[in-house]
Amino acid sequence: MLFKPSLWIKNVLSINEEFLSKHGIDALILDLDNTLSMHGDPAAEQGIPEWLDRMRALGVKMVVVSNNTNRRVAPLARKLGLPFVANGAKPLTIGITRALRYLGTERARTAVVGDQIFTDVMGGNLARTKTILVEPFHLEKGVLFKIKRAAESIVFKRDLTKLK
Repeated sequence: MLFKPSLWIKNVLSINEEFLSKHGIDALILDLDNTLSMHGDPAAEQGIPEWLDRMRALGVKMVVVSNNTNRRVAPLARKLGLPFVANGAKPLTIGITRALRYLGTERARTAVVGDQIFTDVMGGNLARTKTILVEPFHLEKGVLFKIKRAAESIVFKRDLTKLK
């Protein structure tokens, strides 16, 4: 199903060696806003730099794909030491395909990780990768985000009591 994630977890910090091994994942295509940082924030969420170091130590290949502009994505991605694709056009597969080429990994062993169903999950599913839906670190306050989250709830029920 186009709108259904392969996996649904609390946040990227829940991804560890056991999780990766259990799900056969070698590489991560990471969304930026509300996945690694708060939307528009120039800094990563607490724990993200350390988590990235653990992923690197495990040999996990990673790249950021964001629909945001180069002006937004480049400074934070560089600060985190991650390659990136800005203007990724998700849910179209343009940015994800570029990331897959860069990573040089099999689609079946790569996961797109993000907080939005209509961009991250749909884009990853169209690109035939695994998809991991994460909850945003903070709920957005803007009207547009509230409308987007309400629309998402029509196609995927986020029952937070079922999260680990």
